[in-house]
Amino acid sequence: MNKIPVYMMPGLAANSLIFENIKLPESTFEIHLLDWEIPLDNETLLNYAERMAKLVKQEKAVLIGVSFGGVLVQEMAQFLDLRKLIIISSIKSNLELPLPMKIAKTTKAYKLMPTSLFQNIESLVKLSFGNLIKQRLRLYQKYMSMREKVYLDWAIEQMVLWNRIEEDRKVIHIHGDADAVFPIKHIKNCVVVKGGTHIMILTKYKWLNENLPRIILE
Repeated sequence: MNKIPVYMMPGLAANSLIFENIKLPESTFEIHLLDWEIPLDNETLLNYAERMAKLVKQEKAVLIGVSFGGVLVQEMAQFLDLRKLIIISSIKSNLELPLPMKIAKTTKAYKLMPTSLFQNIESLVKLSFGNLIKQRLRLYQKYMSMREKVYLDWAIEQMVLWNRIEEDRKVIHIHGDADAVFPIKHIKNCVVVKGGTHIMILTKYKWLNENLPRIILE
């Protein structure tokens, strides 16, 4: 029996290390980890998705995306023949965006975000006070390695300006009921994970390891 290829795309600024605790039965599944690439000059999200789709080498693969990675894989799906399309801690259309992001879209406030701060996480760790802040910054240091300003500016803009209005009914949406970035009250038609936050790919990996094989094979 051929193994089912499962491609995983991390969230905004994150690297594929966020999937380090995701373990699927090796007899059935073959995991492939994707990472963000620097966008080209004036590259649209659709063109970027077409470029990233070329990294999916097998037909009938499973494509999983987290947060903004979930937005990207929905665009990538237009260029692929997939077995399943799964998003985690993400949205299926711009109607599920929270109010602050909708306001940012209208006012263009997203252009004012100091994305250059992300580039100096190491310095912030050294300067920070308190164990909780240091612990959180170390998590960012480990998992949020895509910190180039050109990428961050582009990614934030693409996230806020995503123009999809109608959701793809084939998308399987897994979402935590404690997600502060994309609050559950705005999300419809999803598999709810109790206590799942926006980073539940790290904190609820046991639930995902238990349930993803069944969700993929259904």
